[in-house]
Amino acid sequence: MINQTSAKSEASVGQTTPDQRVIQASDGNILTTLGNLWPYMWPSERSDLKMRVVWAFVIMIIAKIVTVLVPYLYKMATDGLTGEGGGYEWLPAMLVAPVMLVVAFNVGRVIMVVMNQMRDALFASVGQYAVRRLSSIVFRHMHSLSLRYHLQRKTGGLSRVIERGTKGIESIVRFSILNGIPTIVEFAFMAAFIWYLFGFVYLVIVAVMVWAYVWFSVRASDWRINIRRDMNENDTDAHSKAVDSLLNFETVKYFGNENLEAERFDHSMERYERAATKVWTSLAWLNSGQAVILGIGMGACMVLSAIAVQQGEQTVGDFVMINALLMQLSIPLNFIGFLYREIRQGFADLEDMFDLLTVEKEITDKPDAKLLECTKGAIEFSSVKFHYDKERSILKDVSFKVPPGKTVAIVGPSGAGKSTISRLLFRFYDVTEGKITIDGQDIRDVQQASLRHRIGMVPQDTVLFNDTIRYNVRYGRPDASDAEVEQAAEMAQIGDFIRQLPDGYESQVGERGLKLSGGEKQRVAIARTLLKAPPILILDEATSALDTQTEREIQSALDEVSKNRTTLVIAHRLSTVINADEIIVLRDGAIAERGKHAKLIRKKGLYAQMWNRQREATEAEDRLRAARESDELGLVIRKPRDSESA
Repeated sequence: MINQTSAKSEASVGQTTPDQRVIQASDGNILTTLGNLWPYMWPSERSDLKMRVVWAFVIMIIAKIVTVLVPYLYKMATDGLTGEGGGYEWLPAMLVAPVMLVVAFNVGRVIMVVMNQMRDALFASVGQYAVRRLSSIVFRHMHSLSLRYHLQRKTGGLSRVIERGTKGIESIVRFSILNGIPTIVEFAFMAAFIWYLFGFVYLVIVAVMVWAYVWFSVRASDWRINIRRDMNENDTDAHSKAVDSLLNFETVKYFGNENLEAERFDHSMERYERAATKVWTSLAWLNSGQAVILGIGMGACMVLSAIAVQQGEQTVGDFVMINALLMQLSIPLNFIGFLYREIRQGFADLEDMFDLLTVEKEITDKPDAKLLECTKGAIEFSSVKFHYDKERSILKDVSFKVPPGKTVAIVGPSGAGKSTISRLLFRFYDVTEGKITIDGQDIRDVQQASLRHRIGMVPQDTVLFNDTIRYNVRYGRPDASDAEVEQAAEMAQIGDFIRQLPDGYESQVGERGLKLSGGEKQRVAIARTLLKAPPILILDEATSALDTQTEREIQSALDEVSKNRTTLVIAHRLSTVINADEIIVLRDGAIAERGKHAKLIRKKGLYAQMWNRQREATEAEDRLRAARESDELGLVIRKPRDSESA
């Protein structure tokens, strides 16, 4: 037999997920939001990344000092060429020669660029770590949410939200730390340099220009952020429709509604087009306003310097230097506007992803929850009541037991609450009243991971991952060996089929397993459950979607899976449960009948009625198949006679 789950897997059941801090994207306070993001930018558990941040800052300071000195070298070279140089007698003559100053100026520019690139390279791993960590937290959080949430979500839109959020956090980390702080430092150095060399009036002009530039950039960016949100909403809607349509490709083809789907998608893209056009148009207005403010400030400083040169108070080198300084200052100023705009847009992209983190988990472990100790596997439902909506009760005071190693079947008409029982046992929902126990332990008092680790499921609709057959079988126990995977496939009676495939166990099953037939997918699901080897098994209408012949073939594999396991069978076809130790008949959420198959037949109640209807349908199907086979046989026999008579 296949080995039980390893001790390593057992120990990992109760592990908790990483820090799941919820971050709020605030419209009003960027610093607060950046403060919330700080633990991801300055990871306390990664000393190597923190050292990278420190070295990046050291290099950044050196680079900014060089940035300020480069225009001064430009001034010295200009004064040397015009013969106006002076005041540098304390330096060796060779160093203040115009040619050497020109060389020094260009060397300074190269050093400035190299230093900035070194800073970017050092910080790259810090930014990517923040992206990875936040993305992982969101992914784990999505898997921790209840089934109720996932039944109403839109997969395409959700993937788009996470995709944009990942890019948003990358932009925020990069622009706020890697570029934001250096920009502020550069501006401070430049302002001090202008004040020292040119006087207070120049500093006032520059300060007013900077204030007007920043004020305009902030107001315009805040205005644009609502346009960005509208664009994001329409982008999400369009992506949702595209993914939903592609996932239902066959249905679209069945009804010939390709044009309908194309029109729905195009309407969403039309709204996205309008919003995106507004985004780019508003950006043009923003850039134009910033250029006007910079032009006025730089023009005022240049006029003052030109007048001072004419009056002999400044040299041509000073005029050149103030122009170079202001041009140098325009770079961080432009970047401040770009920085604020990108951070605000990053917040807009992150908002929806942060909203996902604020979705509360409906089902949570108690602080003192323990691992489930499943020694026997006895299940008991005690006076269980449950509803999805208060106005509509699903289960009404349901009580039953599944003894260790026995099989209990749940049957009944559609909507009676059969599948709800399996969802409650897996604790996808909590009971409204009553309790469910396994070996006497209330499942609300144990860790969810340990509960689900002890239960195996073969569902009605088996959905496989778009990967290989080996991967899908091994999903039952990821640490299983290839030999164990193949043994499970043999026990599920699918080994021969797999060996006939060109790629064998490495064959791709396609999206949701669509390359396999219904029966083949069910056998993969059975193999997966066999590999998991749980003490408790749920068969949730595992054969109801199959034809009678395939059902009979798979039933023997299911009997093998159920052997020596506590088994709860939720069935639509009663022929699959006639050997159950007890059959429970649900009607309108309550137990209407219970007992063995023969007893329920003799009772001539609801179960007997269902049995008779299904038996008649099965007999009719058998007669139809026999007639079809007879016709095919007769056709084969007649053909030689026709040829002989000819």
